[in-house]
Amino acid sequence: MIPLSVLDLVPINEGSTASDALARSVDLARNAERFGYRRFWVAEHHNMPGIASAATSVVIGHLAGGTSTIRIGAGGIMLPNHAPMVIAEQFGTLEALYPGRIDLGLGRAPGSDGLAQRALRRDPMAAETFPQDVQELQAFLAPEQPGQAIRAVPGAGALVPLWILGSSTFGAQLAAFLGLPYGFASHFAPDDLLPALEIYRETFKPSAQLETPYVMPGLNVVAADTDEEAQRLFTSLQQAFGAIRRGRPARFPPPADTIEGLLAPAELAQASHMLRYAVVGSPETVRAGLQSFVDLTAADEIMAASAIYDQAARVRSYEILAEVAADVVPVTASTPEAA
Repeated sequence: MIPLSVLDLVPINEGSTASDALARSVDLARNAERFGYRRFWVAEHHNMPGIASAATSVVIGHLAGGTSTIRIGAGGIMLPNHAPMVIAEQFGTLEALYPGRIDLGLGRAPGSDGLAQRALRRDPMAAETFPQDVQELQAFLAPEQPGQAIRAVPGAGALVPLWILGSSTFGAQLAAFLGLPYGFASHFAPDDLLPALEIYRETFKPSAQLETPYVMPGLNVVAADTDEEAQRLFTSLQQAFGAIRRGRPARFPPPADTIEGLLAPAELAQASHMLRYAVVGSPETVRAGLQSFVDLTAADEIMAASAIYDQAARVRSYEILAEVAADVVPVTASTPEAA
C-alpha cells in the first residue's frame, strides 16, 4: 500500500469566514487520522482571500492540538520570508508541545505577490541564499555544540525532520545534496516533475536524517461515488485556478454543474495544464489513476490535495482515496514503469 498524506490549504469558502475554514481543517485532520493518513500539512500563503493558513506555525499548533497521532507539518514554510532562527524557535516549540509529530517542509518561493512581499519586508534577493538558510536552520535544530553562542530555545536538539519542497529542478538538486526528503508540487506545477525526480534520485547523498532518496509528489484527488459527481465537485478548483490566472484570487467557489462558460477557453486550457496531475472520479477511476501516478513517479508517498467546497464531500473524498490505496502497488525507481 502506498502511504498517503494530506495537503490542506485551509480554504475559506464563499460565504464563510477564516474561523469556519480553520474549524473545517481540524475536522478534516481528525478524519484523516481516522482513515490512516500519515501526515497533514498546511502551507504558507499571504494576501490570498481564500486561504487561512498564512500564520502557518500557529495553524499547525491548532491542528496538532486537535489530533492525537497523525504527523502535522508545513508544506511548506517559505524560508526566505523568515530568519532561520525564528523558524527554529517556532518549530522547536511545536516539537516540545507535540513530540515526534511535527514536520517542517521548506520552500523558497515567496508564497505571495509583490505587494505582500514588500509588506512582509522580504528582501527580493532572499531566495538566493535559500541553501545557506536551510543549513543554518539545520544547525539551530541540531544538538547544541560546546561553546555555541547563539541557540534556538526551544529548538536546539529538536531535530524536527526537514523536507525540501519545490516545483523545479533547483529544489531537487538541493534536497539531494543535503540528503533530505523531497516533495514536488506537481498538484499545480506539473512540468518539471519527472526531470526533478530523476535528478534527485541520481544525485542523492545520504545524510544523518535520510539514507536513501524519498519522494512525495503532490496529486489532486477529487473522489466521489460517481464520476459525474466528482467532475462536478472538481469545477470549484477549476474556477479557483481561473481566478488566479486573471489575477483576482477569491474565496473558494461552490461547484457548478459544468465548467463550460465559466472560464474563457484560454483560462480553461491553462487550468487544465496546471491541474494535469489530477485524479477525478469514482472509486474505480481514482484507483486506476492513483496506480498510474505511482507507476509514473515511483513515489514513496503521495501528498493528496482534495480541494472541495462541501465539507462532507471533502471528507468523503479522502475516505475513498484511503480505501482504494490499499489496492495500489508501489513501484521502485529502478523499475521500467518509473522510467
